[in-house]
Amino acid sequence: MSDPSLPAALIFDVDGTLAETEDAHRDAFNAAFEAAGLDWRWDEALYLRLLDVTGGKERIRHYAAVAGLPAPAAEAVAALHADKTERYVAAVAAGRLGLRPGVARLIKEARAAGVPVALATTTSLPNVESLLAATLGPDAIGWFAAIGAGDVVAAKKPAPDVYVYVLDRLGLDPARCVAFEDSENGVASARAAGLPVVVTVSRYTAHQSFPDALAVLDHLGEADAPCAVMAGLPAGGGMVDLATLARWLAPSAG
Repeated sequence: MSDPSLPAALIFDVDGTLAETEDAHRDAFNAAFEAAGLDWRWDEALYLRLLDVTGGKERIRHYAAVAGLPAPAAEAVAALHADKTERYVAAVAAGRLGLRPGVARLIKEARAAGVPVALATTTSLPNVESLLAATLGPDAIGWFAAIGAGDVVAAKKPAPDVYVYVLDRLGLDPARCVAFEDSENGVASARAAGLPVVVTVSRYTAHQSFPDALAVLDHLGEADAPCAVMAGLPAGGGMVDLATLARWLAPSAG
């Protein structure tokens, strides 16, 4: 059993939070479009806008709608998304992505202290499995006490459903857990589920605003690469660790 003064669990988003994945996703989408004979091309500026829509299949349908294109059949969307996922998984397996600073350190500290770690994401489970295997090792998927991914819930972020799903499986008070997010949609989802949130802004979300977060950081920090606090509570020593999180959750912190 973990120290009761520590957070009851740490719940991580994946894309943009564990790793800067979005360009790998964008490249995989574009390759899938080309393979399907579509003249669609999502550049960085367009993808930044499309990220307001959570979920890959939902993003494809949204793009077709706003571009004034015929609505693609469900089967076509599913096939595009499946091809995109295969391409993304292959890129991750080839070592294209690494975890953001402080992520592996904090996960390992939590495991050593008996604090459960979990994932709450809109990305598909194969994407999650490939990222964890490539960055933390082939057994890393088993480190997580609960995983909410992909279509496990119908309503995706900013709806709270995926966090509620994970919390139900953990059986813990959300107020004693901490969610880690990088986007406004993610923060809205976690807060609606009753979770305090720490934000590590990503390349595609640095322009967003996070007034409801405990702290807004550029990353979680390492001993040789301290994090910068952009808003909210300070991180002692330039790193977010369990002691920092316990202090932030204490009633006097606010």
